[in-house]
Amino acid sequence: MTRFRPKYITFDCYGTLTNFDMAGAARRVYGAELSPAVMTQLIKDFSAYRLDEVLGAWKPYSEVVHNSVERACKRNHVTFRPGDAQRIYSEIPTWGPHPDVPAGLARIAKEIPLVILSNSMKSLIMSNVEKLGAPFHMIITAEETGAYKPHMKGFEYMFDKLGCGPEDITHVSSSFRYDLMTAYDLGIKSKVWVNRGHEPANPYYEYTEIKDIGGLAGAVGLEPVREFA
Repeated sequence: MTRFRPKYITFDCYGTLTNFDMAGAARRVYGAELSPAVMTQLIKDFSAYRLDEVLGAWKPYSEVVHNSVERACKRNHVTFRPGDAQRIYSEIPTWGPHPDVPAGLARIAKEIPLVILSNSMKSLIMSNVEKLGAPFHMIITAEETGAYKPHMKGFEYMFDKLGCGPEDITHVSSSFRYDLMTAYDLGIKSKVWVNRGHEPANPYYEYTEIKDIGGLAGAVGLEPVREFA
């Protein structure tokens, strides 16, 4: 288990800290008109297209959601209505943290500065951050950096803003594809995977695994390590 004590702990926000309920939002919009099988496939495609959309040049996240919904609908022969995509997007600021987050962050916030690097917009994220229940040293969005994760640019921008390097931080995420693979490639040695069931484990990327944010204090040397089971 990692015992390195970083200068900063940096976080992915949506999915890792905030309960990023895109699947639920899609069900609330389309569930009454689709069969369970089609609904399940549309949610899966909606997720895949969101990743594909952020791999290109930066664009507002509202466009990422709009395009992803439209492409998922097309693939599943579902009528696309722009207002439906807007309904999903409008839910984002209302989402709160996973239940374990406020107490878990409180254990470390007084000891190590907390930073968020998020695929978000300034107009969205502060509402979510306010619900996390802990002070953050810095909030950095893709809108500010001009690039979405998994691009490296956002991480490099964060290093410059913090005046540190990859050797100085612990990066925390529930996603390999958006965060931890890039963190590995950039030489961030101290990585923590919050296993929220989004993706399967992949030990190649050399991380400490925790089941929730309650285990983070142990991962950065502030408390005895919790055994993950």
